[in-house]
Amino acid sequence: MGSNPYQLLRYVPMWMLYLLAHFASFVLNLNTNHKVMNIIRTNLLLAYPKMSETEREVFVKKSLKQQAVNMIASIKSWAMPPQWSIDQIHTVHRQQVLLDALDNPNGMLAIVPHLGAWEIMNAWLNQFGSPTIMYKPVKGELINEFVLQGRQRLNATLVPTDATGVKAIFKTLKSGGFSIILPDHVPDPSGGVVVPFFGVPTMTSTLAPKLAQKTQCALVGLTCIQREDGQGFDIYCDRLDDPNLYHKDIHTATLAFNQAIETMIERFPLHYTWNYKRFKHTPIGDDVYALDTDTLAKARKQTLKEV
Repeated sequence: MGSNPYQLLRYVPMWMLYLLAHFASFVLNLNTNHKVMNIIRTNLLLAYPKMSETEREVFVKKSLKQQAVNMIASIKSWAMPPQWSIDQIHTVHRQQVLLDALDNPNGMLAIVPHLGAWEIMNAWLNQFGSPTIMYKPVKGELINEFVLQGRQRLNATLVPTDATGVKAIFKTLKSGGFSIILPDHVPDPSGGVVVPFFGVPTMTSTLAPKLAQKTQCALVGLTCIQREDGQGFDIYCDRLDDPNLYHKDIHTATLAFNQAIETMIERFPLHYTWNYKRFKHTPIGDDVYALDTDTLAKARKQTLKEV
């Protein structure tokens, strides 16, 4: 097991960890101008401009609480054996969609946005084979070692987030295997194009559409959402079969991926990672997260008029 102090979390019961998550979010909510809350607020202003200020502030607090809960679930999953995560799964919706995709001779690519508790889902998905997954080291030697140990307990083959990793995923799909992509991270400009996301032109990764285009693999949207009663998690499998996802024009294909991701998010908007700077690169401004509410709203409206 190793001597990593984070491994002690395997002995802490979930109710206690959830209590800690609720307390942490409560403390953060006391400071309405906290950096994380401002990021969520900015993202909501951009994605849901028609949301009233009152609705937005309620959403910010609920979102922060849900993110804390999802993070706790992830941390616990890294500390525990894979079977623990599998045991947290209550219901799998439309599992046949996934099984059909796994039978595709061109391979299967799971599209997993930053939505819900995807780390819990990893162990469950690894029951179906040995996926090739990109791994980017996290900051801090001890925490990175802890996360890496958790991931290495699975059947997955971990590859770096560079050209070598992309080549490995391509090879896996060509041989009929499967991989998992988190498609909604902010890419380097060289690895993305500017297309609308929630109506806002923003830098978007082209990795998933390029893999789909080159391999003609099956595409499945996967999300793992904590149940409303708090008793475990449900998994949702979505068949992604819009022809535009495979379009030769990279802008058309990337936009189709964004639209598919939006549909998945809209089903459970509170579970999306809104504290992530998804709109970091947009035509609206050099740093939308530094703008005040009124300036941002005006800038968004003006930019969309010009696009």
